[in-house]
Amino acid sequence: MRFRAIEANGREGVAGSRDGKVWRVLYRGDDGFPGLPDDFIQKGPAGIDAAAGALDRGASVADIGALTCLPPFRRAGKILCVGLNFAAHIKESGMPTPDYPTVFARFNSGLVGHGQPLIRPRTSDQFDYESELAFVIGRRARHVSEQDALDHVAGYSIFNDGSIRDVQLRTPQWTIGKNFDGTGGFGPDFVTADELPPGCEGLRMQGRHNGAVVQDTSLSDMIFGVKKLVAILSAAMTLEPGDVIATGTPSGVGLSFKPPRFLKPGDTFEIEIEKIGVLRNPVIAEA
Repeated sequence: MRFRAIEANGREGVAGSRDGKVWRVLYRGDDGFPGLPDDFIQKGPAGIDAAAGALDRGASVADIGALTCLPPFRRAGKILCVGLNFAAHIKESGMPTPDYPTVFARFNSGLVGHGQPLIRPRTSDQFDYESELAFVIGRRARHVSEQDALDHVAGYSIFNDGSIRDVQLRTPQWTIGKNFDGTGGFGPDFVTADELPPGCEGLRMQGRHNGAVVQDTSLSDMIFGVKKLVAILSAAMTLEPGDVIATGTPSGVGLSFKPPRFLKPGDTFEIEIEKIGVLRNPVIAEA
């Protein structure tokens, strides 16, 4: 099942599709409205199933692309991002290969939905893209083994971990450079895990800057895959339903080119992950 958080005429709603072609929608205030993904994921698999059933009775949508797309999750308790998780990206970054994942936090305030503009800040012209797979926790996880890890993953989405490189690299901690307002893309769809290969192993991910392919990889090339990340992170903290983990970017970030290919106003960046969809965002200058 696919879910999409949407807005039309000032009303928030949720759309659902079982085949990626026929979409049905319910808005806040409609009979049977199941809540947004932030809401129904708190009820675990039963909540997701109930939301899917409710949307089977929703109104059909002629053109899902005509609706404003919101990030699928806007109230995540934790958004954890993994850095340096593809060998080729580690090499282009000049960093040693980690034996433990590099993890930092992003915040909901820095994210926009599919089709919404990414904002290059006034204070920097080093706005970079990062194509990433994101997964969403569906069951509380604490001290979970790799063997059981995928039982705690509700589904997957697409994430652009937009980064302000000059700020990011001023200090060993990347928090500020990764959290400028409006610099990250998320969505469009939350795709339930049963629709995809376990851990999204083998799926292809591609990043395109103004239509030109700049990132292209198999998700099997991650050093720390989904199972490992759930096991490692849950050994440190309780992962709650609705928490989002972004799994890192492959080689081909803008900083790696000579000269660098940073995002600028008027550009478009899109990320496609096989079987999940396409996240596309234009770039504008901060007002």
